Amino acid sequence: MITTREQWLEERLKGIGASEAAAVLGLSPYMSNEELWEIKTRRKVAADISTKPFVKYGTEAEAHLRSLFALDFPRYSVGYSQFEMIRNNDDTPFAFATLDGYLVEKDTGRRGVLEIKTTEIMRPYQWSQWDNQVPDHYYIQILHQLMATLYDFAVLKAQIKVKKGKEISLYTRHYQFERDEVQEDIDYLEKQETKFWECVTSDRRPELILPEI
Repeated sequence: MITTREQWLEERLKGIGASEAAAVLGLSPYMSNEELWEIKTRRKVAADISTKPFVKYGTEAEAHLRSLFALDFPRYSVGYSQFEMIRNNDDTPFAFATLDGYLVEKDTGRRGVLEIKTTEIMRPYQWSQWDNQVPDHYYIQILHQLMATLYDFAVLKAQIKVKKGKEISLYTRHYQFERDEVQEDIDYLEKQETKFWECVTSDRRPELILPEI
């Protein structure tokens, strides 16, 4: 049983987590697929970003936003386990998910993922990423979570902050993803992650995937 962050970080090296899935496809804003491979093969140590202000804010806000979600959506039972690594998919034993919350639809018993995001809009074009959609790397994260857990649906709760001088405006948006509606994308991600993990286990460097310009 994992009880500390240090144990959790060590266990992460043995598989692919949801926040790393976009890197496998070359769509992460934080690292390339090659860098992820170097981390998983222990050639490189992942940078510790836990003390960065935007990360600390998101971490500290998460519990409050999870409680607000439970109040706003009483049709769900909301649970949370800090270091739990869910691996339900026998086809991808390397894929795990540590969730911001797990949901049970009270009327149906369906199980779901709760993903919580906090973000700040710095440039006008960033709004378009949230217009009836979510940023690509967050969408891939949702796909991975559905793949690893085999749950029926996912809800992404986003708190979007906009600063104008000393004034702060907060916008809350919710996006629901039904497994059967995104299954084709899940299947594609599963194939790509399987190929990537074969590179890890065989110690074979993957070809660098450059993002489209």
